[in-house]
Parts: sequence; structure tokens; C-alpha cells
Amino acid sequence: MNIAVIGTGYVGLVTGACFAEFGLHVTCVDKDQDKVATLQKGQIPIYEPGLSELVGKNVASGRLQFTSDIASAIRGALVVFIAVGTPPRGDGSANMVYVDAVAESIAHHLTDYKVIVTKSTVPVGTGERLRKIIGKNLKEQVDFDIVSNPEFLREGSAIEDFLRPNRVVIGANSQQAVAILKDLYRPLYLIETPFIVTDVATAELIKYASNGFLATKISFINEMANLCEKVGADIHLVAKGMGLDGRIGPKFLHPGPGYGGSCFPKDTVALVQIAKENGCDLELLSAVIRVNTKQRSVMVEKIQQALAGLEGKTIGVLGLAFKPNTDDIRESPAIEIIQTLMKSGAKIRTYDPAAMSEARKILMDVTYCKDAYDTVRDADAVVLLTEWNEFRNLDMDRLRQSLRQPIFIDLRNVYNEQRMSRAGFRYISVGRGIKTV
Repeated sequence: MNIAVIGTGYVGLVTGACFAEFGLHVTCVDKDQDKVATLQKGQIPIYEPGLSELVGKNVASGRLQFTSDIASAIRGALVVFIAVGTPPRGDGSANMVYVDAVAESIAHHLTDYKVIVTKSTVPVGTGERLRKIIGKNLKEQVDFDIVSNPEFLREGSAIEDFLRPNRVVIGANSQQAVAILKDLYRPLYLIETPFIVTDVATAELIKYASNGFLATKISFINEMANLCEKVGADIHLVAKGMGLDGRIGPKFLHPGPGYGGSCFPKDTVALVQIAKENGCDLELLSAVIRVNTKQRSVMVEKIQQALAGLEGKTIGVLGLAFKPNTDDIRESPAIEIIQTLMKSGAKIRTYDPAAMSEARKILMDVTYCKDAYDTVRDADAVVLLTEWNEFRNLDMDRLRQSLRQPIFIDLRNVYNEQRMSRAGFRYISVGRGIKTV
């Protein structure tokens, strides 16, 4: 079976490469000809572990190709995936201009039956919106089906998430379209992946609701961490005690500077806006967003208190990406915290294994370093903001000798308080109000 994936961003590129790995013939389309040329040379524009190898393997096999010719890609495919961006507008709602443009292009080149699938995270009602746009712009009467097949890819482990997902959601009003989508995912039957087949609107909402709930868990545990510091409790034991309850589970109960990235911030705000447009107030999710915003300032205050002020201080910051194993700095807590520290008079030295190239586009007046030890040279403190593996086992003697003051501010709670004390550090973490024994 031949499929087309329109959009070669994070979702589109992973989707195309993984479907090719399933044995399908995939054409990935992008209007950016320079980007297409880069991909045709085997150069991957994003950092995602294993993606370069997977793309190279399937290009070599002839199952994966890249083009800017949307007409030929649509003509040669039975299934067309829409995987373009839906960035937020000023009011938080999803900007559908790119999705709408793709829908019009599909309509102009539709000559026989196609299944048109949204992979992009889109507001509820997008399926019907696409049906109207395509129907209005058809050059001839042609049948087509609209399907919602939301992605649940975690940056840093996207290939594993696609090849071994915990569920596949298919939203459609046509049994023929459902059968075709199931056929695309046939290799997943061998690992007994659950399939949820529903209507389009429900599938669209499942993605938003999932991200909203995960964001809620993060904001909740951060509020509990702040309370732990006030009452003398240990957030890690609180989280463990909570997570052992099967109704709650242990995942996303990790305190820190708050959630970031391309999904949670955008999707939570968009979901609140979708609700407002439909006469419904999502009060809990609105509070989650406020808590996450506030958590950044709580972390800055923690740093400020540790240093007794920020003016003229040099701070070594480890990590810029919003999470490990990605170069994505969109809505990264690290970026906002650094910007606030600089506004307060601090000088920043920083290092990230993958995200410095992206960060240079935003953070101009910081010193980018070659590794963790270079970062802390003559700094008044080190702040750990992204829990990359290479930051989990640092040489503490070497680190301490490079610092002006032995202050380690661990905003991801990577280290043990006793170990850091023995290493001669004043150690500040999140939500640890008592010393563990």
C-alpha cells in the first residue's frame, strides 16, 4: 500500500519512517524545497534517537522518499496523512491555517477515492471542517473519507512509541476507512496493541484529554513538592506512596520546574479555549496552566535565595531542552528561567548535549560551553535543569574545584542529598523538606 505524509516536522517524519518500517511505501511531502533536499541527502533536521538510522534504512530500501511535489504524492497514495503544525494563536486556540491549506491542496489533486487522516493535534470538529473544505474545492466529484488518528509520541522515544504503542486510536464514520487504517497498522496485531475505534470527534478529544491529564499530574506533584518544603516532608516518598496506588500510578509524579515542549503547553491552553467556544469552563485545567506558569518563578526564587541575590552572579546551567533526548526548546522551563535570571543581573554559562544550536537563536547573551565542567568554571552555582544521562554521574570533586562556591541547585532531583553533602556541596533540590535517613 502507498501512503503520503504531508509535513516533515517531528510527527510527519517519525510517522513516515515508521510506516516505511512496517513495509509500506511512503512519500513524505514538504513545501520547503531546501528541507526536502536535506532529507534526500539523508540529513535529519531534528534530534531524535534512532531516527536518522531508520530513515536511512528505509530510503535505501526504496520504501521511503521525500518530495515537494504534493500532486504526485497524493495521486500515488490511497491514504494521505496530514502532519503539519497547529501553532497557538494569541488566545491559545490552534491556528489551523496550515491544515486548511493542505486540505485545499488535497482537494485540487483528488481524482479517486482517498482516506485523509489527521495526525496533527487538531481541535474537536476538525474532521467536519476538512470535509467541508475538501468538498468545496474538489475539481470533480470524488469519494473520500476523513479519519482522526492522533499521535502519542514522546520526544526522545518516538520510534519506540510508534512501533510499540500502548494504543492506536482511529476515529472514522466509514467502515471502509477503518479497515484501511487497521491494515496500515497490521504489524501491531502481533504484539496485541489495543485499538480504539470511535467517531472522529471523540478521537480528536482523546489526544487533548490525554495531554491535559498528564499535565495535571505534573502540576499537582509540583504543588505537593512546594508544600513538602513548607511542612518538612519528602516529595519523593509522597510520590512513591501515591504511585503505588493502582488508581494513580507512578508516572508523571516527578517534581521540577514544570512541563514544557511542543505539546503540553499548547494543548492545555487549546483545550481550555475549545471548551470556552462550546460554553464550558475547564476550571481544573485552567488552574493547572497557572500552576505551571508559577512554578518557573518558584524555581527562580529558589536560585535567588541560594545565592543571596542574582546581580553580578555567574550561574552554570546544565540543560536547555525541555526534556532529555531532544533538541526541542519550545516552552522549555530552562529557557524561561535563564531569561529571568539574566533580567535580574546574572551571567549565564550553559551546556546541553543537543539543544545549544536551537538555543542560540533565542539566548544571545549567554556563554555556551563544551561540557558540564567547562560550564561551571568560576561560577557561583550550578543549576541542573534538564536530566540528561551525562549529568547523572558527574565527577563532584572536579565540579566543586571549578566552582567559586560549592552550590548545587538540582531542579530535577537527580542526586542524593547525603552524597552531595559528603562531596562538600550545599545542595538545594525540589520538595525535599527533610533529610532522608
